[in-house]
Amino acid sequence: MTDLTEPTAVRLAEGYRKGEFSPVEATRAALEEAERIQPRVNAFVRLLAEEALAQARAAEDRLRRGEPRGTLDGVPVTVKDMLLLRGRPTLRGSRTVAEDGPWTEDAPSVARLREQGAVFIGKTTTPEFGWKGVTDSPLTGVTRNPRDPSRTAGGSSGGSAAAVALGAAPLSLGTDGGGSVRIPASFCGIFGLKPTYGRVPVYPASPFGTLSHVGPMARDAADAALLLDVIAAPDARDWSALAPVTGSWADALAEGVHGLRVAFSPSLGGQVAVRPAVATAVRHAVEQLAGLGAYVEETDPDVTDPVDAFHTLWFSGAARLTHGLGRQQRELLDPGLREICARGARYSALDYLAAVDVRMDLGRRMGRFHETYDLLLTPTLPITAFEAGAEVPRASGHRRWTGWTPFTYPFNLTQQPAATVPVGTDADGLPVGLQIVAARHRDDLVLRAAHALYEAGVASSALTPAGS
Repeated sequence: MTDLTEPTAVRLAEGYRKGEFSPVEATRAALEEAERIQPRVNAFVRLLAEEALAQARAAEDRLRRGEPRGTLDGVPVTVKDMLLLRGRPTLRGSRTVAEDGPWTEDAPSVARLREQGAVFIGKTTTPEFGWKGVTDSPLTGVTRNPRDPSRTAGGSSGGSAAAVALGAAPLSLGTDGGGSVRIPASFCGIFGLKPTYGRVPVYPASPFGTLSHVGPMARDAADAALLLDVIAAPDARDWSALAPVTGSWADALAEGVHGLRVAFSPSLGGQVAVRPAVATAVRHAVEQLAGLGAYVEETDPDVTDPVDAFHTLWFSGAARLTHGLGRQQRELLDPGLREICARGARYSALDYLAAVDVRMDLGRRMGRFHETYDLLLTPTLPITAFEAGAEVPRASGHRRWTGWTPFTYPFNLTQQPAATVPVGTDADGLPVGLQIVAARHRDDLVLRAAHALYEAGVASSALTPAGS
């Protein structure tokens, strides 16, 4: 009998249509796996067993009648606890958020999933207000890596990444303001996509403004495309949402990479020190992409590290987020978050606008770069997962999480689509990610290239063994 935590979302949905699998049994399997992994990795804020099983039974009835709500009817999903889920608290990893609500709305992406009949297994962990690139918070503690629980899962969507990697639902909704989908997806060995800004509507608006995106986290690119087809639908509550696209992201996957012009930048022109094991795995994957028919050139985009501008925007957003908290509430915050809020409160409007100028110039440079190249490939991160419970690797010399994520946050500034694909492991068995970036609005190219790597066996959608 098939272990129903193993099939991808695409395979699960196909099995439902053919009567091979049951949504109720798939949901039970996901819930059991979630309960089994929780003591080891701490991926969940809360599980929703009763509601999930009721949703699964309703989906099973619809499928039996031949009246599915959509492509994800009966498919288990998890939701990062930064996104509203009607009827349940969204605490955002903070002891300063009151549980009593009222919690009467779904976030746009959650609403689209509910309309399709998806089954909500639970809410996944986040650092406080998603402020950093690892997942630990004063509210829920430390979330750990599925490959090695002594290591971090990354963040800020670390709970979602760990849940997908271990089979507690094949799909999850994450958020990404500086790498928060791609960082944990890379550390945990799954696929993560930050779509073009506005492609997936957001409500409430992020305090970090137009840096923050909602994106799919999944076992592979085909699953992510299936999820994006659902959540990239309009929502009137987001004034900055893009118009809907014609066609299907999933249908575009088969076009492959033949003839695409690809730039490979192994270190952003020597600006980033990349660990040898990471560099080797990434270069091998790039060579395989060339073997699939892409025209690959090793070259660098014309950019310098925009970290100071990113900090101005990010820290200002954090300061605005916590502006209304009293002294006692501030004492409840993560100390690192308190520190960046204090720094953000000292910036002037002119400082902020100067950072916007840097952002606009970076966007211009990348726009010109993509006139020549369809895709840019880099390592997702220069390192693999480090010790859990720390913002930066021990003895790294970094002060903040942005010190070890130089490949991710620039593309939040530019709002470009960017994904991470697992392309190998280091000597400790820790996953390595390849980042694929395209021009704004060309999410299809990112998904096509990622899918080609999965189809060629360069990337893996295998689950992390539950006992590892």
